Amino acid sequence: MWEQNAKRKDNTGNSENITLLGKDIRVRGVLRFEGTLQIEGHFEGEIHTKDVLVVGEQAVIKGTINVGTLISSGKIKGTITAAEKVQLLKSAILVGEVHSPFFSMDVGAHIQGQIDMGASPWVDEPSQDYEEVSDLARRKGKIRPLMMEGDPSQ
Repeated sequence: MWEQNAKRKDNTGNSENITLLGKDIRVRGVLRFEGTLQIEGHFEGEIHTKDVLVVGEQAVIKGTINVGTLISSGKIKGTITAAEKVQLLKSAILVGEVHSPFFSMDVGAHIQGQIDMGASPWVDEPSQDYEEVSDLARRKGKIRPLMMEGDPSQ
């Protein structure tokens, strides 16, 4: 019996380490934590974790957020840096900057600001010589104008 409980704890990892700041809570300062923190109230300042921050629908956060993962359905104003991902759910409002390799946004979520997902995988192709349209026409033969409807020359 005890071994089963011990195995369950090992399999869940940090999922049992969940902290909740309720909707009536107002906090200002620097917050550092491990595990998962869900904020339902108001926070102003800095948040630091390698783990998960969940911003509830009624929550309001102003400041700098440095996390592993951010999942938000609330209001955030500030700069977000996420090592893994940022996910905005349908009621989320974000004003500010996002720096994360992965960003997703549900229909109904709003963002005003910048999203930086790191270095672009875009690779410029070597430039090719393009021929001018007039050069192509000379090479192919005589250019004939298109007939327009109602053109008296028809």
